[in-house]
Amino acid sequence: MSREVIEKYAQAVYEQIVDIGKRLAESLGLADSDYLKGWPCQFRINKYNFTPESVGSSGVQLHTDSGFLTILQDDEDVGGLEVMDKSGAFVAVDPCPGTLLVNLGDVAKAWSNGRLCNVKHRVQCREATIRISIATFLLGPREKEVVEAPPEFVDSEHPRLYVPFSYEDYRKLRLSTKLQAGEALALVRTPS
Repeated sequence: MSREVIEKYAQAVYEQIVDIGKRLAESLGLADSDYLKGWPCQFRINKYNFTPESVGSSGVQLHTDSGFLTILQDDEDVGGLEVMDKSGAFVAVDPCPGTLLVNLGDVAKAWSNGRLCNVKHRVQCREATIRISIATFLLGPREKEVVEAPPEFVDSEHPRLYVPFSYEDYRKLRLSTKLQAGEALALVRTPS
């Protein structure tokens, strides 16, 4: 794959991820949904070299994405992605050629004041083969801005659930506490 192809793909997916975020905000009743413009994205190509010894083990441990929104182009031939449902059971997300997967992260849950759900997921090794995926993460506001539920999401029936925080501070909190599956959000909850 040439650098030019990767850059064009990354730009197209960036435009898509911002559009999805904008439509998500509009679906929640926000008229001004340009807040995502300028939020940084991270683009990553993941390669898993699964060996016969790794079959049945985790390629990626259970986690939530720290940012707002993720678009994943998953391997069309090799499965392994699993999401955790409300009961705590894992559900396989089987490959579907020609599609992209979208999930929400911790920033989406905090920003929406709990209206949106962050997705716990992992990758399991099902067979000895190479597995490739391409992930684009819409992270959160830049350094001088904070993750905070808009006033439209806070009222007497829906009190503010999380204190305002910077994305970078939250990312560091997740790393330092090793709380990778959404548990770090409890550390930025509004005191009762």
